[in-house]
Amino acid sequence: MVGKRSGRALLREEGLERTDNNFDLTTWPQVNMINQKNYYTEYLKRDDQILPLRLQQEERRNRMATNAKDRDRALAHAKPGDIPTGEPDLDLEDEAGMDESSGLSGQDALGSKVIVIHPGSQNLRIGLASDALPKTVPMVIARKSRVNESEESDGEPKPKRLKLEDGTPLEPEKMFGEEFAKHYSTMCADLKIHMRNYKRRVLPNSKELIVNYNKRTPPETISEHNDPLRIDWTEVPKDPDLAPGHYTGKDALRIPDKSSPRYKLFWPLHQGWYNERDYNEKKAIYDDFSAIIEDAIKTQLNLTRKKEWAQYSCVFIVPDLYERQYMTQALTMLLRDFGFNRVCFIQESLAATFGAGYTSACVVDLGAQKTSICCVEEGMCVENSRINLKYGGADVTETFIRMMLFDHFPYQDINLNRRHDFLLAEEIKTKFCTLNEGDVSPQLYDFHLRAFGQDTRKYTFKTYDEVLLAPQGHFEPTIFDNSQKLEGRRKLIDRSCDLYDGSPNDPTSSAQSAIIAMISPSAAPGNQSTMLNGEATNGNVDETSVRQLPSHLQRFADQDRMPNSARGSPIPEDDDTPMPQTDGNATAAARVLDPSLRDDVIPIAPLDVAILTSILHGARGDDRKTRDFLGGVMVIGGGSQIPGLYAFLEQKLKESRPGFAKDIMIGTPPRELDPQGVVWKGGSVFAKLRGTNDSWIGRTEYDCLGARVLAYKLMWAW
Repeated sequence: MVGKRSGRALLREEGLERTDNNFDLTTWPQVNMINQKNYYTEYLKRDDQILPLRLQQEERRNRMATNAKDRDRALAHAKPGDIPTGEPDLDLEDEAGMDESSGLSGQDALGSKVIVIHPGSQNLRIGLASDALPKTVPMVIARKSRVNESEESDGEPKPKRLKLEDGTPLEPEKMFGEEFAKHYSTMCADLKIHMRNYKRRVLPNSKELIVNYNKRTPPETISEHNDPLRIDWTEVPKDPDLAPGHYTGKDALRIPDKSSPRYKLFWPLHQGWYNERDYNEKKAIYDDFSAIIEDAIKTQLNLTRKKEWAQYSCVFIVPDLYERQYMTQALTMLLRDFGFNRVCFIQESLAATFGAGYTSACVVDLGAQKTSICCVEEGMCVENSRINLKYGGADVTETFIRMMLFDHFPYQDINLNRRHDFLLAEEIKTKFCTLNEGDVSPQLYDFHLRAFGQDTRKYTFKTYDEVLLAPQGHFEPTIFDNSQKLEGRRKLIDRSCDLYDGSPNDPTSSAQSAIIAMISPSAAPGNQSTMLNGEATNGNVDETSVRQLPSHLQRFADQDRMPNSARGSPIPEDDDTPMPQTDGNATAAARVLDPSLRDDVIPIAPLDVAILTSILHGARGDDRKTRDFLGGVMVIGGGSQIPGLYAFLEQKLKESRPGFAKDIMIGTPPRELDPQGVVWKGGSVFAKLRGTNDSWIGRTEYDCLGARVLAYKLMWAW
């Protein structure tokens, strides 16, 4: 009888027995688990482990070695009776050392090797930091095309007119729709009541007088040889093969509309964003943006050879509420495409305070297509006070033309899509628009229409309240046409997202969120129904509630009614300190909205309400800061050149906040600076300041880290 065999014996016979041959399971090194209770690392905790900071230390060390060698050489060649000079203070000589490291000396050390660039939606301002004033170039490029911009969409004019079904144009009083006519009539009636309350003379039939005059006044024709101010148009070769591929700046605006070959105008920036509406490819936007700046450097600064650009540095001015895609693309363009030695970024509002010489202010920049507001304190932009509104001087121009056409403007065929009409509209707006109520009376004006291949025509017309109501749109933005401002948004360029969690990481602010919550209550956190009602699709706000006090500004009114002894202590600025309990509306307004909602709502609000919102979120309940910001409101930009704007805005703010009436003051740029060039001037001052070398980005750092270097080099949180 055979006994029972064990399982191990069976495995041995079958060759499946497990044996230990003392071999490791793998040759890959085994890492033991760390002690979770007590572990420590020095990774990226020392400055010498971060490349940008390490390069600064090496540069400083090399500078010290060079200075020591020069000092020893000077002592070796010195005569016995000479008194040796003391060791220079490197902190005080930081600027000189920085310039010596770049090979700059003498006049070059004052900024002649630094280019300051400030791009805008309508104009580009560029120049050397040593220049007194910048060069202004239209931010436009003309490229060959089958049709020009005025022939697109079946020649639809701008501003758009309504027509009958058979194509017959409507009467001027009906061509812009019932909503515009009602709103315009309401503004006229309110102005008349306001002027009577202030004892100003108002003629009962002023409107009828100007309408009748404009109807029956024909233009006067002036032959070209009798016109001393005739325009020098850009000559385009008739042979398409000889015609340049593109024109930029003023040359592009002076190309005849009916040129052969045709050229179409492109504006790479629109409303402060990349213009995705008029482009079909993202690369085309970047190429046009780069081509305009490159041509400006060659023509305006006389730097025609790109090899010379490696000797120059660049200060690039960006918006307060920028987009990360814009910053990274600009960095790539300046260092890789243009080949500058180094680049530095500065925000617009901060640059404005440098240019004006202010330490703290509430900067209001009225641009061509956007209005930005930001509180600046001690050389830093207060992040939660940044506001970017999508209206500006271009909206005032279009609204002024609509109002004039409504009142039977003699030149009924004006079309802002035509180049000469666009320049004409900007000219008459600059000449005639005002916010001085004393100038509101029937006035007789004239202008000259100069079109290519036609005799000059002189038009005579009368105006009444249109010259005031158009710029008053800054305080009644519902009169503007906001229907197409979001067209094409995010069609080509996606929003920047975090690498780890995929959430949008473009900068935002609680003040901007409060403005969006005013316009679209459905986008507000918690869906607060007490916010201003409005349309989220086109940015229009209900005109009956646009002047009401927003809920997040109610705290200003509470402070006006409270005596000083009853006011509480200022809210601590430390984010870790628990905040006191507030009402739900204020909490909702202070929260930051979901970034995905910002692309669906056009941020527009009355200018005075936006300024108070910015100051409220910038001061954070501190009464002293609130009064400082209200007393230091600085209005700059091309839109601020309207006569009477400063007094009109100051009166609006005092009416909204009577408790702070003694503190409110609207400041102008000092030293008779042009308001349009204050931001650029601040950039040039910043380029020459001592100790700014920490924010310069070199090509070595960019080649190693790419756009990640911005997190270490920017003066604000990236």
